[in-house]
Amino acid sequence: MLAYVFWHARRQDVPAPAYEAAHRIFHDTLWATPVAGLLGLRIHRLVELPWLQAEQGGYEDWHLLENSAALDVLNEAAVTRARQAAHDRIAAMAGSGTAGLYGLRAGAPIAPAFAYWISKPAGMKYPAFDQSLRPLIAAGCCLWGRRMVLGPTPEFCLHAPAPVTPPHAALALKIELQHSLGGPA
Repeated sequence: MLAYVFWHARRQDVPAPAYEAAHRIFHDTLWATPVAGLLGLRIHRLVELPWLQAEQGGYEDWHLLENSAALDVLNEAAVTRARQAAHDRIAAMAGSGTAGLYGLRAGAPIAPAFAYWISKPAGMKYPAFDQSLRPLIAAGCCLWGRRMVLGPTPEFCLHAPAPVTPPHAALALKIELQHSLGGPA
């Protein structure tokens, strides 16, 4: 499973309720007509968004995909037919954005309350890194790994249902689920 993750912030002159309403309409419109390979959507509000606009916070959209072929289908579907007007409305309200591609590395997707962004410690091999996180995965967390260095974040994202203490240095972000459509978690 893959996740296309899009981080974005509204323009300063756009009120948060108007931005969030337009954002929800876009995703409801996207979900209303099936997109091949799109398994689910999770929309989060973040108070802090260090790799985009830390002082304002913002949003992250997790588009859960069957595989990499679904990424092309999603890209095309987001801006065509009935979705075009809804996409253009929210895009005009956005101030900045960036994205990344992640593969599910361990566990099953969850609706997280916290995200721990982690870099593998220098010199540590991937199997040892994975092993070090197994107790958290067994406790209900899931681990996403950045693909092909596509994205601004540390290499790994550990989603947790509650606060945890990762065995490695991590940037912890509290997540507020705004909207969820279909799919896992």
